[in-house]
Amino acid sequence: MVMSGEKAGGGNGNGSVAGAVEEERAGVSASAQVPASALARTSAQAQAQALTQAPAPAPTQARVSLRERKKQLTYRAISDAAVAMFLERGFDKVSVAEVAAAADISKPTLFRYFPAKEDLALHRFADREDEAARVVGGRAPGASPLEALRRHFLAGLDRRDPATGLCDAHQVLAFHRLLYGTPSLVARLYAYQGRSEAGLARALGGGVTARLAAGQVIAVLRILAEENWRRIDAGESADRVYAGAVQAAEEAFVQLRSGLEPEGRG
Repeated sequence: MVMSGEKAGGGNGNGSVAGAVEEERAGVSASAQVPASALARTSAQAQAQALTQAPAPAPTQARVSLRERKKQLTYRAISDAAVAMFLERGFDKVSVAEVAAAADISKPTLFRYFPAKEDLALHRFADREDEAARVVGGRAPGASPLEALRRHFLAGLDRRDPATGLCDAHQVLAFHRLLYGTPSLVARLYAYQGRSEAGLARALGGGVTARLAAGQVIAVLRILAEENWRRIDAGESADRVYAGAVQAAEEAFVQLRSGLEPEGRG
């Protein structure tokens, strides 16, 4: 999994993170809309059926306050300030105190938003934690969870979504090199992926079979993205990698659909 590539500033219009923090505290409210059954057997085929035969979900709605939206903008503003410093000097050479000073907030305030230094760099992954679950929950009537996930990933490849690893934009490449070159960031990333897995398992109906299926899906998406990134980091362009990335994705989803072994093989 990779970063979303989005940029955001503070919430008060002057670009100040401190100002965004103050606006988030104001708490003005508004409303907005935001965006299956696993079988009993736990074989590879049963896990594939959890993805291909789950029933269509009922649509859900939630009301989100303007305060929460401002809070998210504040998170992004602080994270963007931190990432800029990490890219310039290296993750290990920038202290939390320096990030707080650059963001014009106190260190205790920063830790209210980011429990660990690694979260400053990886906050953008938080936007993608529930992506697989949202794709399954919002799929078209009659579409299986696996087919919805397949189409979503292929569409991401087509638009060069950084989440697929198929993006050669300079800023994305710089961030990926920072991420994969920093062991503590890689380790922290697994926690984000674990939450993605848990959310997808719930969307698939819960239970052991759904968890096994979700674990396979998240692992496949991670490996596909890492392979695309590896080729691009070696010097290939996204356009050159595209055809191979599509083929690899199609083969991966066939394997997810059919299970780890052919039918009838003991």
